[in-house]
Amino acid sequence: MPIPAPRPHARPTRAAPAAVDLLAQARHGLLEATVQPRPAERYATAHLAALRTAAAVLAARTQPAPPKRRGRGGPRSAWLLLAEVAPELSEWAAFFNAGAGKRAAAEAGVPGAVTAREADDLLREVDIFIAVAATTIGVTHQPVLPPNPASQLSRQAG
Repeated sequence: MPIPAPRPHARPTRAAPAAVDLLAQARHGLLEATVQPRPAERYATAHLAALRTAAAVLAARTQPAPPKRRGRGGPRSAWLLLAEVAPELSEWAAFFNAGAGKRAAAEAGVPGAVTAREADDLLREVDIFIAVAATTIGVTHQPVLPPNPASQLSRQAG
């Protein structure tokens, strides 16, 4: 997935402590995903790290809304919210939203839901997404994966 160029209206701001904490949790989750022995576990754990990354951006860009009356609107996907509050990340939101069903299948233990290649590709995409999100919210990026994760992941799969 190409890294979108920052838009002029999306200047990094001083990140809220909650956003920084969520980004740290995302990094930890991605690191945890790299040591999962099965592709389904790697995929699901990496996808959850992406979700925490989205939550970090939402925490940095939004304010808690006042309580609404019942019956007005329902729960909304974090990916849809991310596309609204950070339009420059809408391609990432669409990408991870498309993988939510695969993550659910992986978590449910559906045989063959995820291949090793899909899991390893997702690890790399999440690593890039964390870097883009960190820049978006004004936090220094701290790489999670080694410079050439493909060789590292291949050894773990074997």
